[in-house]
Amino acid sequence: MFNTEKIPELIKRLEDAYPEPLCALNYQKDYELLFAARLAAQCTDARVNTVTPTLFGRYPTLEAIAAADISDIEDIVHSCGFYRTKSRDIVMAAGLLLSDFGGRVPDTMEDLLRLPGVGRKTANLMLGDIYKKPAVVVDTHCIRLSNRIGLVNTKDPVKIENELRAILPGDKSSDFCHRLVLHGRAVCTARKPACPGCCIEYLCETGRQIIDPSSTENQP
Repeated sequence: MFNTEKIPELIKRLEDAYPEPLCALNYQKDYELLFAARLAAQCTDARVNTVTPTLFGRYPTLEAIAAADISDIEDIVHSCGFYRTKSRDIVMAAGLLLSDFGGRVPDTMEDLLRLPGVGRKTANLMLGDIYKKPAVVVDTHCIRLSNRIGLVNTKDPVKIENELRAILPGDKSSDFCHRLVLHGRAVCTARKPACPGCCIEYLCETGRQIIDPSSTENQP
């Protein structure tokens, strides 16, 4: 497993490689990120970004979304997949934000999980990106890379979240997860990791084994 004493170096190398760890979903209002994240479930961020301008252009306020005909929302978000469930969740969540939270996206895990279609991944995204609170967003990239690096040895998202929380500084955890997404898209892809030349190759358990299979303690 990963030597936790090297966490600061791991973080620093990823910071140097990806200085702007921005969320790939486009949004202007807090609730727009919430709904974009719902649409992104089992869909690419790029696809969602082609859909949300129409959605938020036609329904520019929470009140408008809450009062929308679900079938019209379905037509707009159809290409994102699971459009019926996602449309229903968005309309119901907009109503709940208005009725229970004063039109404001809540800032606690407990309250966020009350919203239809919101799980821990989306809740953590909101806490980290909107409220700058310690957060661990466990998406497919985080699952893949945290296992390859050797930070965890499980595919269970809740276990990964808890284990990463235990070893990552709270003020770095949200951006660290965004950087894993960027690194997972650019270098450590699902098909095959590009270990030679990777910015964390000698820190990563998989990278060390690929570069020098005879040693798991190889250092730069």
